Amino acid sequence: MTTPAPTAHDTTVDLLVVGSGTGLAAALGGREAGLDVLVVEKTPHVGGSTARSGGAFWIPGNPALRAAGSGDTAEGAAEYLLDLVGDSVPRERWRAFLEHGPATVEMLLRTTPMRFSWAEGYSDYHPERPGGSAVGRSCECRPFDASVLKAERRRLRPGVLSAPVPMPVTGADYRWMNLMARVPRKAVPRIARRVVQGLGGLLLGREYLAGGQALAAGLFAGVLRAGVPVWTETSLVRLTTDGDRVTGAVLRQRDREVTVTARRGVVLAAGGFDHHGDWRRRHQSPALEGWSLGAEGNTGDAIRAAREVGAGTALMDQAWWFPAVAPLPGGSPQVLLAERSLPGSFMVDSTGRRFVNEATDYMSFGQRVLAREKAGDPVGAMWLVFDQRYRNSYVFAGTVFPRMPLPRAWYAAGIAHRAATPGDLARAAGLPPERFAGAFRRFAELAGSGVDHDFGRGSSAYDRYYGDPTVTPNPNLRPLDRGPLHAVRVVLSDLGTCGGITADGSARALRQDGAPIEGLYAIGNAAANAFGPTYPGAGATIGQGLVFGHLAARHAASLPSR
Repeated sequence: MTTPAPTAHDTTVDLLVVGSGTGLAAALGGREAGLDVLVVEKTPHVGGSTARSGGAFWIPGNPALRAAGSGDTAEGAAEYLLDLVGDSVPRERWRAFLEHGPATVEMLLRTTPMRFSWAEGYSDYHPERPGGSAVGRSCECRPFDASVLKAERRRLRPGVLSAPVPMPVTGADYRWMNLMARVPRKAVPRIARRVVQGLGGLLLGREYLAGGQALAAGLFAGVLRAGVPVWTETSLVRLTTDGDRVTGAVLRQRDREVTVTARRGVVLAAGGFDHHGDWRRRHQSPALEGWSLGAEGNTGDAIRAAREVGAGTALMDQAWWFPAVAPLPGGSPQVLLAERSLPGSFMVDSTGRRFVNEATDYMSFGQRVLAREKAGDPVGAMWLVFDQRYRNSYVFAGTVFPRMPLPRAWYAAGIAHRAATPGDLARAAGLPPERFAGAFRRFAELAGSGVDHDFGRGSSAYDRYYGDPTVTPNPNLRPLDRGPLHAVRVVLSDLGTCGGITADGSARALRQDGAPIEGLYAIGNAAANAFGPTYPGAGATIGQGLVFGHLAARHAASLPSR
């Protein structure tokens, strides 16, 4: 049950923010600059896809990195993005992100109760590139007490997963929780501290959250403290204009339409088109099944409205792809992160062959799958194959703990299969037995040598971050035992689309000819990815949403009031 939404009405403000994920950073920046700000959110919940995410943010050179002594430099990050992103987007975009990232984090520290920590060791996604960092640049919110939201707590968007007991699980905790059966001396005390924090907090009337829940709650707390109203259940109908300038928006709450006039500007932060099936099939792939983990309100409203006033779009074929366990009928996919990196497992396509470095970052994984489809050689059904020793050692899909059997419903739905031999497993999963047996033998040969000569698994520091440090010489590779063996079907899901409205270094929306649209800004997944078709590191999507939200607010505050 949610707190009733404030009633929408005709009004005039300085800055209208459409979307309540990283759009809340724009609201905070605008309010700190003295603007009268209003946030509107299509769904009943505040937090957008941010609240459903892992909650990390990738902002090089920020105060949390400096305080932790990471040694990160702006020069190193610039070298990395220049090599990784290059000219796939205007350089002004990622250079503005780098230049103003630290100031954004400083603003969040001033305007919210949040405090941040460095996820030391969480490598950039491409650390082998010039300027890449194996120790990483990702940070996250420390466990946050959501009780400060008081009655508004009900409006915070729920997360994707919940722990078996009340406990805040940070990204760093997740890594060790997956290894609790392998390195209990390090994992168990860490988990125990979080259990004590969670349960002890409840006794004191506190509710500690972590990950995307913590970040969204912290942003929401800052907005409430600043007195910024948030209208939920209020969707964008269209933008209003005066000549070439955007002057506000028509909004709908239930069966009523209202008009909000924005003297300084409108910030579009309403996510991508995650759940717009027609657009996804048209721009990305006709084979996509709509298994997005993005917030359900992300149906491209902001992109559509911006196009109607002349905005250009780019990178519409891109998304933050994420492999996941195939969903049960009527259910949702369950993401596979560490699972793909851990030894004693490998993946095959519908022909029974390996086709990818399983441990690669999730966006690159998805791009590999779609590249195969575009080339006329579709991957088809994907299977993650592992042995019983793997099943006894690691958490699976965030909910199945070591030695627990896989859910019976998975077997009943044909999502999971179990067999004593490779041939029997192949037949159960509908794979060509001889080809699968060949892939099984080849993987055993490579894993036994400790070097994946076929796909390079374990050659990157990113791969090794989610590996098993007790397995040598390669923490990502171990031959599978003969049985029992398991196969779980994998689908291509995503965390949201990342193609959208073209924008400049101040987050101003741009027309198709590159000219800015006065009074209109685009951030987060409503805007085209500032890093082109690449993902620099964990939290790069949230990082750019926060930074460009701050930049949009600063630019709007610099304008004369209309």
